[in-house]
Amino acid sequence: MPTDDDTLFDGPALRGARFARSDMTGAGFDAVNLSGAQFHAVLTGARFTDTNLSAAVFDDVNLSQAEFTSVSLASARLHDVNLSKAALSHANLAGLTITGATLRDVEIRDCDLTGMTIDGVHVTELLAAWSRSREAGDCGDPDEE
Repeated sequence: MPTDDDTLFDGPALRGARFARSDMTGAGFDAVNLSGAQFHAVLTGARFTDTNLSAAVFDDVNLSQAEFTSVSLASARLHDVNLSKAALSHANLAGLTITGATLRDVEIRDCDLTGMTIDGVHVTELLAAWSRSREAGDCGDPDEE
């Protein structure tokens, strides 16, 4: 729930918008069309809900503690971003490319990862290899560490 200090974008079409050198800490985006938007801003603790971020570009952006729920990040590019403690759920991440990012303590749940790459490696291939290793007994349970 936004506070009086938070900025809420509720429903506007901002396709192709550019957010540069802005402090948008705690901003909320609800049902916004931000396809092709460019972000060069501080978005710490931002909330994106039911929002179209397909083909969006996040470059040198602080997204720590951001929440992405029921969003499309299809074919988006995240470069030099801080996603520490961010949460993504029920998101379309197909074709998402992440490079030069801090991904410490990121939580990804119930998302479409088809075509998503991290540093040029397809995430679905990584997960399939991990699953095969785990079934073969080559990996321990990460919850037991």
